[in-house]
Amino acid sequence: MELPYHEDVSPGTGGLPPRVWCAGSDAVSLSLNGSWRFRLSPGACGPDESFAAAGFDAAAWDEVVVPGHWVLQGHGSPLYTNQMYPFPVDPPRVPTENPTGDHLRGFDLPADWPAGGDAVLRFDGVESCARVWLNGTPLGDFKGSRLPHEFAVGHLLRPEGNVLAVRVHQWSSGSYLEDQDQWWLPGIFRDVTLLHRPEGAARDFFTHASYDHEDGTGTLRVDSEVPGRVTVPELGVDVATGESVTVPVEPWSAERPRLYDAELATAGERIALRVGFRTVALTDGLITVNGRPLLFRGVNRHEFHPEKGRALDLATMRADVRLMKQHNINAVRTSHYPPHPAFLDLCDELGLWVIDECDLETHGFTMLGWRGNPADDDRWTPALLDRATRTVQRDKNHPSVIVWSLGNECGTGKGLRAMAAWIRERDPDRLLHYEGDPSCRDTDMYSRMYADHAEVERIGRGEDEGSETRRQLPFILCEYGHAMGNGPGGLREYQDLFERYERLQGGFVWEWIDHGLRHPAYGFAYGGDFGEELHDGNFVADGLCFPDRTPSPGLLDYKRVIQPVRFGYDPVSGTVSVTNLYAFADLSELAFEWTYLMDGAERDASGPLDVPPELGPGESVELKLPDPPAAASGAETRLYLTAMVCEETNWTSLDHVVARADFAVTPRPPVPVATGESPRRRGYDVALGPGRFDVRTGELRALDTLTLTAAPRLDVWRATTDNDDGAPWQPDTRYGPLWRKLGLDRMHHRLDDVELGASGADALTVRTRMAPAARDLALRTVYRWTSDGTDLRLAVSVTPEGDWEVPLPRLGVRIGLPAALGYAQWFGGGPGEGYPDTKSASTVSRWSMPVDRMQTPYVRPQENGARADVRWAELRTGIDGEGVRIVGDPAFWFTARRWSSEQLDAAAHRTDLTPGDTVWVHLDHGQRGIGSQSCGPGVLPQHELRVAPAEFTFTFSAAARRR
Repeated sequence: MELPYHEDVSPGTGGLPPRVWCAGSDAVSLSLNGSWRFRLSPGACGPDESFAAAGFDAAAWDEVVVPGHWVLQGHGSPLYTNQMYPFPVDPPRVPTENPTGDHLRGFDLPADWPAGGDAVLRFDGVESCARVWLNGTPLGDFKGSRLPHEFAVGHLLRPEGNVLAVRVHQWSSGSYLEDQDQWWLPGIFRDVTLLHRPEGAARDFFTHASYDHEDGTGTLRVDSEVPGRVTVPELGVDVATGESVTVPVEPWSAERPRLYDAELATAGERIALRVGFRTVALTDGLITVNGRPLLFRGVNRHEFHPEKGRALDLATMRADVRLMKQHNINAVRTSHYPPHPAFLDLCDELGLWVIDECDLETHGFTMLGWRGNPADDDRWTPALLDRATRTVQRDKNHPSVIVWSLGNECGTGKGLRAMAAWIRERDPDRLLHYEGDPSCRDTDMYSRMYADHAEVERIGRGEDEGSETRRQLPFILCEYGHAMGNGPGGLREYQDLFERYERLQGGFVWEWIDHGLRHPAYGFAYGGDFGEELHDGNFVADGLCFPDRTPSPGLLDYKRVIQPVRFGYDPVSGTVSVTNLYAFADLSELAFEWTYLMDGAERDASGPLDVPPELGPGESVELKLPDPPAAASGAETRLYLTAMVCEETNWTSLDHVVARADFAVTPRPPVPVATGESPRRRGYDVALGPGRFDVRTGELRALDTLTLTAAPRLDVWRATTDNDDGAPWQPDTRYGPLWRKLGLDRMHHRLDDVELGASGADALTVRTRMAPAARDLALRTVYRWTSDGTDLRLAVSVTPEGDWEVPLPRLGVRIGLPAALGYAQWFGGGPGEGYPDTKSASTVSRWSMPVDRMQTPYVRPQENGARADVRWAELRTGIDGEGVRIVGDPAFWFTARRWSSEQLDAAAHRTDLTPGDTVWVHLDHGQRGIGSQSCGPGVLPQHELRVAPAEFTFTFSAAARRR
C-alpha cells in the first residue's frame, strides 16, 4: 500500500536543492520567529488540512513560541531514551498515536521588501517531519530534523495577510534515523526565515582557502553557482569567482583563529565572508593541519538548554564556546547532528577544531541484531544521502570544520558507503570519520568509544588487532571519559597516553552538558520523571556542565589535565621547567607568576616567571627561582606556578588562568603525638583531656563544651556514584551492586571491649568488629584515645577478617557535629572536590567556605564533596566562630554535609535532600577512585581501595573563636 508522506522513506518533496548557509547577505530577510497559533492532535491522521486554507479562524487555538518545542510549552511531555526506540520497530511505519502539532503564522512583508526577484522560505530545524503551506498552497514536506530545508515562495507572497501553515509530526520514518541518545522533543526548534532572492543573487558557493606551511602563503578560490567577484581588502585580493589567487597570509588554527574579512559580490547580492586559511591532510599516518599533527582535547556536544531544549539562542551558544575555551578544550564533535550554523560561526571566530557529524543514528536496531538497519537498506539510501548532502552543503565554508562524520552508531552498510563516496567527491580537502565500522574502509582515522587505558596503549604501540591498513591510521577516542554524575575518573592517565604515543591523537569526552530539564518538583528532571513507558533514567545527565552551565568538578579536572602548559619543579636545584604543549602558538599571550606560600596562608614571596614569549610548540625552558623563605617551625612551604592570559580576548577576560601547578618545597612537619594524660572515670563517663566518653561503649560524647550528635565510628559506605553502579552492559565488575549485595550499605557494629589504661596508662582503648549480615567478612577495629590535656588523639587500627574480594568504597571514620558548625576551613586540596583519579584540579592550600557550598549538586544525588590531601580541617559556627579542629596523620579525605550517606543514597533528585540537625563529617584514610564505568572502563588498579590492614590517626581540639 502507499504510505503517507510522514512514513515514506523519501527525505521529502517540493524543496530546493541544499546549499550553503550564510548570514552575511545584504539581501532583505524577514524572521518568522515568535508567537505562532498552535493546535495539538493525538494522531497524524486526525484533523483535516483545512487549517492551511485561506481565511481559517485559529483564534481559539493556543500559542507556542517558535523556535521551541511544544512539549516544553505545556503540550504533552518530553521523553528520554538512550538507544531504544520509544515505539514499535517496524520501519518505516510509526504508531497511529503520533502527536501532531499544527502551526499557523500570519505576516506582512516589510515596507522595504523589494518588488522584484524571488523569495525562499527556510526552516533550520523541525523535529521530525513537517508539511508546509503558504497562503493555502502546499509547498511540500521534509524530514531531517537538524538540517535546513528551503522552498521557493516568491510567486505566492502578498504584501499583507500572508499565512504560513506547518504541520509537524513527532514520529515519522525519519525518527528511525534520529535515535541519538537525547530527549525526544518535537517542534519547530530552529529559526524560520523568509529570504528575498534578488535577480542575480548568489545561490550556492564554496570557499576554498588552503595554506602552504612551507612558504607561508594562502591560496583562495571561491566557486560560485552565480558568477561574481571576491575581494579581500586586507590582502589586496580582487578576483573573479572560480579563479585562484596566492598571497602571503597568517594561517587559521584553533589556537590562533585568524580570519580575513572578504566579500562575494554577484550582480544582485553582496555576501560578507570570513576566510580562514588552513590545509587539512592525512600525513604519514597522522591528522595534520598546516603541516602539524593535532592532539584533540575535545568534548562531544549535544545542543541543550534546561528550559528550551534544543532551541538555543546565540548568547547560549557563545557561552558554550567561551566556556570550552576557558577550560582548555580545543575541539568539538557535534554529536550527533550538525549544530545550529551560528555555533560554527563562533567556532571559526573563537577557535575550535570541529568534527561535524551528520544527522544520523540508528542505534535502536542493535536490539534486533541490526536486522532491518536502514544504513544497509537500499530503500533508505536516498534519505541518507540527503542528510549527508545537506550537512556538507550547509557547513562547507567553515574553517573550523576539519572532519566530516557520517553519523553515529549506525552499524555498517551500503548507505554509509554511498554517503562517504559523495562527501569525498564533493569535498576532498577534509577528512572523514565514522566510528561504527571497524574495517575503517571509508574513514581516514581509526575511531573508538570507551576503549580502556590498556587497549589504548596497545593501539598507540601499533599492537592492536585488525588489518594492516587500519594500523596505519591515526587513532582517536571519539567518546571517552563518560561524564555522568561524579566523574569521570582516569582522564589524567588517558592524557598521558595521548602525549606518549604519536598515533594517539586525543579524544572527545562524553559529553558537554547534563540534559536535565527544569522541573518545579525535582529541580532538574531526567528520564522517567514524565511517566515514560521506556526510558534510560539519568543517563541523559552525563555532562561536564550542569544543566544551568555551571562547570562541574569533572570539567575543572579536565581543564587541568589538558592545560597547554606543563610545569615541573626540582626542589634541590630550585629550578622550574615550563613546556609549551600548544601545536601552533607560542607563549606570547600568557604571563607567568610564581608564589611561595607557608601553610597555604601567607604570601611569603612572589614574582613574575620570565618565560620567553617566543617559546614555540613542544619547546621547554628551565628557569631558576629565588630561594624560598625560611619555613616557620611546624609549617609547610609550597610553590605555586600560574600561567594567565595577559591580554583580554574574545573568549575570556584579563588574568584568566590557563594553567597552574603546585609543588611541595618543604615536607609536611611531623604531627605531634598527644599523650601524657590518663583517662578518669566519673560515674558513667570517662574524662580524657577535653574528651568525655561513655564508659559502657567507649564512644566520644563531647569535646570540651561541644556535644557530638554522633560519635566517631569506622565507616566504609558511600552513596554510590553513577560510575560505581556502572552500566548493565559493562563487561567489567560493577562494584556498586556488589557492595549492596554484600551489605556494605548496612554494616553491623559489635562492641567487643572497652579498656581504660590496658594499652598504657594514658589510653582509652575500644575494640569493635564491623561486618555485614549473612557474611563471615569483618573489619576488626581498635580505637585508641590519648590526650596531652589539650588535644585528643584517636589512633585507628583496622584488621580485615575473611576473604574480601571487592574493594571498599571508603575507609575512615564518620562523626556527627551540631548543625551550628556550618562553616569549614581546611589546609589541603581544593577548592572543589577531588577523588584519587579526579583530583588534578585540586590545589593544596588553605580553603574555607560554608558546608552548604561544599556539596556538588549532581542532577542525581550521589557521593560528592570530598577534599583530598587534607592536613587539618576545622568546623566552626562561622568564619570567626568557635568549633573543632581535626589534624590527620597521614593526610586524609575531608567531607562535610548536612545529610547522612544513607539519606544521600536514598535521594533521587536534589530536592529530596533536606538539611538536618547534624553536620556529618567524614575523615577518610582512603577513598576508592571514580572511573568512568557509567559507560566506560572502571577504576584503574592504582586507584582501587583494596581491603588491607590500615592505621591512621586524627587529633581533635577546640577551635577557639578568632579575635
